[in-house]
Amino acid sequence: MAQLLSFRVYLSAETQKASPESFKRNSKTGKPFSPGRRAPVAPTRKPQNLNLEVSPHRAVSAVRLMRIEYGGAFADLLNEKGKGSGSNEMSYVERTIGFRTRDLDDRDLRLVTDVVGGTIRWRRYLDHLIGSLCHNERTFRNMEPLLLQILRIGVYEIIKLEMPSYAVVDENVRLAKVALRPGAGDFVNGILRKLVSLKEKDALPLPKVEGDDRAQARALATLHSHPVWMVRRWVKYLGLDEATKLMTWNNNDPGFSLRANTGRDITRSDLVERLNSLKVPHELSLHLEEFVRIKTGLQIVVQAGLLKEGICSVQDESAGLIVSVVKPQPGERIMDACAAPGGKTLFMASCLKGQGMIYAMDVNEGRLRILGETAKSHQVDGLITTIHSDLRVFAETSEVQYDKVLLDAPCSGLGVLSKRADLRWNRKLEDMVELTKLQDELLDSASKLVKPGGVLIYSTCSIDPEENEGRVEAFLLRHPEFSIDPVTSFVPSSFVTSQGFFLSNPVKHSLDGAFAARLVRAL
Repeated sequence: MAQLLSFRVYLSAETQKASPESFKRNSKTGKPFSPGRRAPVAPTRKPQNLNLEVSPHRAVSAVRLMRIEYGGAFADLLNEKGKGSGSNEMSYVERTIGFRTRDLDDRDLRLVTDVVGGTIRWRRYLDHLIGSLCHNERTFRNMEPLLLQILRIGVYEIIKLEMPSYAVVDENVRLAKVALRPGAGDFVNGILRKLVSLKEKDALPLPKVEGDDRAQARALATLHSHPVWMVRRWVKYLGLDEATKLMTWNNNDPGFSLRANTGRDITRSDLVERLNSLKVPHELSLHLEEFVRIKTGLQIVVQAGLLKEGICSVQDESAGLIVSVVKPQPGERIMDACAAPGGKTLFMASCLKGQGMIYAMDVNEGRLRILGETAKSHQVDGLITTIHSDLRVFAETSEVQYDKVLLDAPCSGLGVLSKRADLRWNRKLEDMVELTKLQDELLDSASKLVKPGGVLIYSTCSIDPEENEGRVEAFLLRHPEFSIDPVTSFVPSSFVTSQGFFLSNPVKHSLDGAFAARLVRAL
């Protein structure tokens, strides 16, 4: 369980908090054969014999994509650089499409990671190509889910991974014939062969960025595979050039950062020594002395037990910089008001040097339990007290106030789209209104827990001004007893905005996007 949380820490408040579902469940259903909507995974079939002819990584990728799009699974938790065993993968394959392939080897697992993550990121782009190659739009719109996933995989492998075309066509045709029926294989064969021909002629049917603002946004959304509303929002706030750079960043394979667990007296040098022994390429963080960056090798780190042993956590530097904005000091009582899964909680506890207490509150009792177990492996459990409650309810009845309150609020997650490949498709423009309302409510509640002279830190994993500066400005109008404490002395100057807030920009800083504001309560 501790290892599982360490995985979730890298998503932690930066990614898994990217939705308000813990506070308000929003269930959606849709027609089973509409590729743009949620639908049930294909029904379980009677198990068949082992099939050694079907490509293992393609069968597993197709089933994973089904689970993510139609079953509500998180792409990052399924697709973590080798997380999960081959036998578990094959169990899902067998239950979904009725047969097993040979077991996955390490190369297969890496291919599954690349194919699933890439296919999700490029979904709009791939669907545009597939739809353009179908006889008519209705053929695409009514396509059964598994067939659509197989086609997406084939198009992605040909266009983006540039695998040998003959092998991609042959293997995906075979998968469609065995998993569905011979006619499905013939259909896949026709679509992919058309694609190969157009690619060779440099004549892919892609839209041109022209016309009015709406038309340009639609074209950009297809070319860079993002929802139209996001593109229009970013062009409005960032300008066309920066919006394009941001989308390019989101479509690249993400890097990761490891945080040495100083709570166990593990230094960064100790962590570097372990990485060197494992031959994992790395570089030191330019901003935080506990952090190391890695682009590849996370699977090796996991298999070597570094996370399970509590040697380190996977945590983005942007999350670490938010802890720098909090600046936990020995002896302080700090409320982490939306704590689970606990990445920032653990880091803050390690900063207390054995004195003080982090009160970790969350509405999800199971995630708090996992946080407690991980705190033991990190040897900071004596510095963390978990509280199972909704902040809004707790603040109404609590008479206790704290030196500092960190509100790492549920948000859109627009700063972490490179790591959460599926999140872009799960967010709607309407969500922003609900989220800002929830953020206002949580800010008001958190403010009640701050003692006179204490500090309220509001943070998100979003780059959206309405969720960030907009919420702080609205809060200060409602609460004149609070004022901005510029973060200038807490983080490097390149992260400080003109208003004195912390903001990490994915394009500028090569980190997840995040925001934080320090608000001091008057004495």
